[in-house]
Amino acid sequence: MSTERSICYFDGEWREGNPPIMGPMDHAFWLSSMVFDGARAFARLAPDLDQHCERLITSATAMGLKPVVTAREIMDICVETVRRFPAEAELYIRPMFYATEGFVLPDPESTRFLLCVHEKPLPAPQGFSACLSTRRRPAREAAPTDTKAACLYPNVGRALREAQQRGFHSAVILDASGNVAEFATSNLWLVKNGIAITPVPNGTFLAGITRGRVLDLLTRDGIEVVERTVTMDDLFAADEMFSTGNYGKVLPVSRLEDRDFQPGPVYARARELYFTYAKGFSVS
Repeated sequence: MSTERSICYFDGEWREGNPPIMGPMDHAFWLSSMVFDGARAFARLAPDLDQHCERLITSATAMGLKPVVTAREIMDICVETVRRFPAEAELYIRPMFYATEGFVLPDPESTRFLLCVHEKPLPAPQGFSACLSTRRRPAREAAPTDTKAACLYPNVGRALREAQQRGFHSAVILDASGNVAEFATSNLWLVKNGIAITPVPNGTFLAGITRGRVLDLLTRDGIEVVERTVTMDDLFAADEMFSTGNYGKVLPVSRLEDRDFQPGPVYARARELYFTYAKGFSVS
C-alpha cells in the first residue's frame, strides 16, 4: 500500500487515506464509466486548475455522465483540500466522476463525484529515455479519445510495461495511421533548427492543458512553434526533445531508442517560462 498521504472528498466529507467507496455492482467498477482529471499543486501553487476542472465536466458529458457539481465548485473543493496539506507539499489533484447504475450504458442520474488529492513529488528534470511502442492510440471512432477516461489507460500501461522491459522509462505512441501521437503519459515535443514542433491534435490523443500553456508561453516569448504531423524520422533527426504533462510539467528526453539527446535551450526556456507562469496561481 502507498505511504503517500492522501485526502479524499466524498459525500460532503473529507477522509484520509483510501476510503472504500465502490462495490462490485457499481457500473464504474466493472464497466469503466470513470472520467478524471489531473492537476498539480506545489508550494501552494496550482497552475491552470480552473482548466482542469472545466475539462472534467467536458469529459463527463462526453461519456454520458451528468456532472453533479460545477467546475467552479470542483475548483473550490480542490483548493480547500490542498490547504489541508503542508505548504511545501507537492500534490497530485484528481477530481473524478463515475456512474453507479446502468447496464453497459451508464445511467447519468447515478453519477457521483469524488476528489482525491495525494502527495506525489515532482520528478527531477534529469531526462528520461523512450522507445517506440508496439501499442497505438485508438482512432476517435474506436474509443472515447475526446475524454480523459480511465478506460483509455490500460493500453498505456501495456506500453509502459513493454518499454520498461526493454530498459526505457517511457514510450513513443503512434496513432492509428502510424504517425507520432505522444509519449505514453505526456505530450511530445521536438526541436529542429530552433523551432519547437509538436504533433497536431487529430482526435486520437489528448492535447494536454500543460501542452497548450507551454505552446502559448513559447510563442509569446518569440520562439516559433509549429503543430504538424510528426514521424519517427522527425524524432531521430531532432536537435532536442522534451515532454509536457501534468505529472512532470516540462521534462527533457535523454535518449530515444539508441540515440542520445541533451537538454537544449528551447526545452530549458520552456521549463523556465512554465514555472515562472505558475507563480501566478497561489492557493494560499
